[in-house]
Amino acid sequence: MAGSWRRTPLTAAAAALPWLLLGCVCALGYPESDLVRGLPGQPPVAFRQFAGYVDVDERAGRSLFYYLAEADGAAAASKPLTLWLNGGPGCSSVGGGAFTELGPFYPRGDGRGLRINDKSWNKVSNLLFVESPAGVGWSYSNTSSDYKTGDARTASDMHIFLLKWYEKFPEYKSRDLFLTGESYAGHYIPQLTNVLISHNKESKGFKFNIKGVAIGNPLLKLDRDIASIYEYFWSHGMISDEVGLAITNACDFEDYTFSSPHNESQSCNDAIAEANKVVGDYVNNYDVLLDVCYPSIVMQELRLRKYVTKISMGVDICMSYERFFYFNLPEVQQALHANRTRLPYKWSMCSAVLNYSDTDGNINILPLLQRIIEHNIPVWVFRTLWCPSSAHEP
Repeated sequence: MAGSWRRTPLTAAAAALPWLLLGCVCALGYPESDLVRGLPGQPPVAFRQFAGYVDVDERAGRSLFYYLAEADGAAAASKPLTLWLNGGPGCSSVGGGAFTELGPFYPRGDGRGLRINDKSWNKVSNLLFVESPAGVGWSYSNTSSDYKTGDARTASDMHIFLLKWYEKFPEYKSRDLFLTGESYAGHYIPQLTNVLISHNKESKGFKFNIKGVAIGNPLLKLDRDIASIYEYFWSHGMISDEVGLAITNACDFEDYTFSSPHNESQSCNDAIAEANKVVGDYVNNYDVLLDVCYPSIVMQELRLRKYVTKISMGVDICMSYERFFYFNLPEVQQALHANRTRLPYKWSMCSAVLNYSDTDGNINILPLLQRIIEHNIPVWVFRTLWCPSSAHEP
């Protein structure tokens, strides 16, 4: 029965046989209340979507929001589960990975609908996106002190999330599991994998079936990663030789930390500030040849419903603003079962309420990668060429 639903567009199936659909969902153990029956402006698809919350600390009222896009095409029931986390720390995996990077849809140019991403990873895997930690996107806590957090709690909460999520979706317990993400997920994913490895060693019952780890543009070892940013800017002509040399000569990145950048010399701080000023807010660091999207113009046109995207070279340079507009439509949040507590702020790609540790970014992740590999789990570190996530959107 499950296979027949994958061959039928969800919207048509749900409209024609609602009671049978409900019976199918319950019979498979999936939570009927989390079934997404269609998103506003969504093209017809042959795979199911689920979205909702998993409580990771009921006493504190801490809950994480997730979005699941099941695999598209034949043999979907046998395909693996891939968890994706965006970084930041504090940026949304739903707004990033799910709807502007590797998920099944991209926002449409008018900000009121979706278009198909024909290169979505759900061609080969079931995709699970989680807004983590609490305070990111629609994930929240009723205890405001929870918004002051760091790597250890983030990994612990994701461990609890996965255990409880598998209770909602028991069919996935035996599936191959891939743990993936980008940017600060270079911390999230290895640390989570480390926790799951320890769980597997200690558990006499359920064990996570981890088959691989993949992290893109990851923060792994700060002293090397920060230096490479400015080498990249210089080698791509984004900063002058003078500014590049000033950084090289003045900055000792071996001693660089997130928590105490002022330990650097004033000449280093000045050179870095000049480089950041020259590059500016709206140049996409992942693809510097793209045109610039001017937010004030785009947001005005989205509100007037007159904007029609003209995609250059297959890339919609204003996708970040279309995403922001789309996720703040009440009908979109209702369809996704999101924002159930009526948060006192708009959805945004990167959190304005999260107070994340300013020291955890200094942790050297390379020893964790070594431990993961020693447990015969393949690790893939990759670089992306296009990442439409932006901390500069509203």
